[in-house]
Amino acid sequence: MIILITGASHTGKTTLAQRLLEKYGYPYLSIDHLKMGLIRSKNTLLTPTSDDMDLTEYLWPIVREIVKTAIENKQNLIVEGCYIPFDWEKNFDENYLRHIKYICLVMSESYIKNHYHDIRNYANTVEYRLDDSDSTMETLIHDNADMLKMCLLYHANYFLIDNDYPLDIDLHLFD
Repeated sequence: MIILITGASHTGKTTLAQRLLEKYGYPYLSIDHLKMGLIRSKNTLLTPTSDDMDLTEYLWPIVREIVKTAIENKQNLIVEGCYIPFDWEKNFDENYLRHIKYICLVMSESYIKNHYHDIRNYANTVEYRLDDSDSTMETLIHDNADMLKMCLLYHANYFLIDNDYPLDIDLHLFD
């Protein structure tokens, strides 16, 4: 089984991947780690602050082939990160698709407004963020609204975090 987890920054993608690792023993790949490895090794001229579309165009073909290889080898893998395109399904035929689960984590505007300090406090739960100054309430609201709009446009599976952050979010992946 391959599980793709995407969403805007600070929605809990890495924390969910870590929780699934602990619960099911599925290893996970952080697309951010892949991104930084390619940037630091100078295999790309892109930077951590490059446009998300440019990063997605560069990273997704690599991630896509990792996913295919894992399926061909009958391996479980969780892939988490912001750089999964909403039309990801077009890159796989049915033989691959039946092995892939996808979820986009989205926080509602009211959740962000009511829990902004909690969101900021949990930002370093699994990974340490060197500079998190650009994650304002306004950017989180905007980015999550964009994610929800794209999920609806592409009929993508999403999990809306609205009142409280559910601790059993991983159970919803398999509904």
